[in-house]
Amino acid sequence: MKTCISTYSFDRLLKAGQFTHYDAIDTVKRLGMDAVELQLDAKRPPAGESFLSYTEKLVSYAHSVGLTVPILTVTANFHCDDPESEVKRICGCVDVAAACKIPMLRHDVTYAYLESDTVKTPQAVIAHVAPYIREVAEYAASQGVRTCTENHGRLLQDSDRMQALLDAVKHPNFGWLCDIGNFGAVDEDSVTAVSRLLPSLCFVHAKDCFVRSGMLYHPGRGFVATRGGNFRRATIFGHGDVPAYQILRAIRNTGYDGYVSIEHEGIEEPLLAIEMGAENLCRMLADLDAEADRFKK
Repeated sequence: MKTCISTYSFDRLLKAGQFTHYDAIDTVKRLGMDAVELQLDAKRPPAGESFLSYTEKLVSYAHSVGLTVPILTVTANFHCDDPESEVKRICGCVDVAAACKIPMLRHDVTYAYLESDTVKTPQAVIAHVAPYIREVAEYAASQGVRTCTENHGRLLQDSDRMQALLDAVKHPNFGWLCDIGNFGAVDEDSVTAVSRLLPSLCFVHAKDCFVRSGMLYHPGRGFVATRGGNFRRATIFGHGDVPAYQILRAIRNTGYDGYVSIEHEGIEEPLLAIEMGAENLCRMLADLDAEADRFKK
């Protein structure tokens, strides 16, 4: 498997004006990774730039320093008052990915029910959004770009809801971005949840979290409540309670040889956290290779 870091990991530095996306790319290269995942705000590119021109420049710069760009990540919400407009907007993002020769686009699905929903169930939301997601996937296939979404957003985060979404969309060009740390937000065992969805896997986010029982006193700043009332805090990859090595082994055993992308969103100082997480990811992948070789003998 190949190593990657999402620019979302630098989000705090980017928002504070302490870093640019070019600085993020330089850091990813300095840490010895294979690729950079571009998470960009398609609605608000920098002043004087279009989303296309800015993405083209970042991709060109990444290539110039020896990094590949395997995926473009954008926000989306198809459970909205005007889903047709959202389809058009995300198809525009597909065009950007295609123009920049980025083979994959990750988009969100939705985050919450609408006040106008008469039936507030995940099944009703899935039935509503699936045709729009399928339309984007179909268009993306014609442009040589694969689409996917990840297990986040609470509403459609559980493995059974993700599987129901994939079944409803039912398009070979639409897959699952596996975030190994996100199932904890809905109180689901990460190993079991990931294993259920492995056949649909097309990309991996390496994320780690501390998890504390809701029967304990609130641990304090940085911890957020899960859906079931436990406590969770994102942290440096390899430091938390997510059984990352076990999950990566299960992923590797499927034959997946794509990218595993660090997505840090913890409260630690970002650069140190990203560096330590990248070191841990590289160690894990090297040990998995050694483990596989050992059992071949």
